[in-house]
Amino acid sequence: MRQTCIFSGSSHPALVEAICGRLGQKMSNVTLGNFSNGETRVEIQTSVRDQDVFIVQSGSGQINDNIMELLIMIQACKGGSAKSITAVMPYFPYSRQSKKKTHRGAITARMLANLMYVAGVNHLITIDLHASQMQGFFKCPVDNLVAEPLLSKWLRMNIPDWQDAVAVSKNPGGTKRVTSMADALNISFGIVTTDRRRTNGMLSMQGSAIFESMGTDGTNDRAALEGDAEEAEARIISNAGFREHNFAQQQRQQHAPRTNGEMEGLHHRPSSRHRAVTSGLSPTVRTRLNTLNGNGESPASPSPLSRSTRPESVGTEGSISEDVARLGLLRTQTAPGIEQPPHDYDGYEEAEGEDDGDDRARDVITGRLIHGHIVEDDFPSPSLSVRSGSIQGGIEQRESRSSEDEPLPDPMMQSFMSTTSSRMQAPQHGLGGTGDATASDEEEEEALKDPYIESTVTLVGNVKDRPVLIVDDIIDKPGSWIAAAETVVKRGGATKVYCMATHGLFGGNSLQELDMCEEIEAIVVTDAFPIPEEKRRQTKKLIVLDVSGLLAEAIRRNHHGESISQLYQHFD
Repeated sequence: MRQTCIFSGSSHPALVEAICGRLGQKMSNVTLGNFSNGETRVEIQTSVRDQDVFIVQSGSGQINDNIMELLIMIQACKGGSAKSITAVMPYFPYSRQSKKKTHRGAITARMLANLMYVAGVNHLITIDLHASQMQGFFKCPVDNLVAEPLLSKWLRMNIPDWQDAVAVSKNPGGTKRVTSMADALNISFGIVTTDRRRTNGMLSMQGSAIFESMGTDGTNDRAALEGDAEEAEARIISNAGFREHNFAQQQRQQHAPRTNGEMEGLHHRPSSRHRAVTSGLSPTVRTRLNTLNGNGESPASPSPLSRSTRPESVGTEGSISEDVARLGLLRTQTAPGIEQPPHDYDGYEEAEGEDDGDDRARDVITGRLIHGHIVEDDFPSPSLSVRSGSIQGGIEQRESRSSEDEPLPDPMMQSFMSTTSSRMQAPQHGLGGTGDATASDEEEEEALKDPYIESTVTLVGNVKDRPVLIVDDIIDKPGSWIAAAETVVKRGGATKVYCMATHGLFGGNSLQELDMCEEIEAIVVTDAFPIPEEKRRQTKKLIVLDVSGLLAEAIRRNHHGESISQLYQHFD
């Protein structure tokens, strides 16, 4: 190609050599280095006047140095009177920071786009942006290529029963990417979601400190609390004989005929004997006894404050419920001859021939995740030890213990506002809005790695006896990938699992952990992000696809002003 210069940064020189080989073009000379104080040094050794310049620089392990090097190269070519400058970035750095995730957070991807525009870039070519709306950050045209045709071609050539495969997204955020591949291959798709498991009653006001530690006199004195409980229990037991006598008398009166005057007096006059019995009780205990009906015998709906004195006072309510349980509830029909509908009748008639079961629910499977792995249903949950463990002791001291063994909290901990109330809970999302604003990937990985957090995993879709393709744009940490693979195999009954992504970052020991997972058959990525040779030798499951042909064709078409729409189509 005439009047074209292709420069290579220090991030991925092997990919630039492959691109130049496909284009029949020599790589333009540039000197890259660092000064003694660490500053980046760039010297363009080729004339770029009135030339179409393409600078290939991807993200790598030294991503910040690569960014600064790219900006200096763009500025140097602009100062050399280049006709146009196109940045070819197979992996766009900081693409996962395209949202404001906290109130004082930064949209780093947009900041980088502004830096490139100020440096003098005229065009951008990249592959699979983490969020396609990031193209609006740039003030220049953006060609967001996709690696889906390359992945689909490998799938058709290497998986014999690919027609029966199911494309699965490991989180709701990747649903659009998975459905696109499923539609292109005419296969089914599914979704795997994980959510932190919540124990019952955690957000209820019943667990508030104001209800569990407040005495009848309004104080938190332990001796006063125990005295109130004993006093209430003694008075209720002493009046048990009176209640039994009153209960027998009421039963006899129910079968005797009553006049209108007697019925009216029964409804409007309170029991004087009941007032005399309860007059000597404390206000709180008297309120608890008044939760019964006016005669003190028939039960009413339980009050949330009925258990507010002490946990030891539960037995006093049990003594009342034993007597109340003997009362029968007489049901009468409002009009004779009219059949009363059953309790579960909802007013809708079912069509004839319909089954009682719901076929839509059979493709929804749930499981338990502890430390990032599927466990059996009877496996002990770590959430119990977290709730009952000491917060001040740290994770090492989180063990199950009874409330009697724990010392009383400090006066500052006995605040009138409960820390377990839903008002004191932190917002579930970064800016109080939808989950789209949170750092879902990082938080999900941290929750899966924490042995003291149990997560619930849900699989939507039928994968039984089928190969599964877990598709995403980036493979960085292995937790969510392993959890999704174990879910579709152990819970869904899938035969094989193929992890497919565009950018293989493989941070830390993630590649080794993925290789050790027995449910994963292969890990398929592209070389858009450079993978060192030592990492490639760590596993036999890794398959790296070449994107040099895709980028070379995009460069050629941009130079000649041709359309690039054919690069988005699938080919054999």
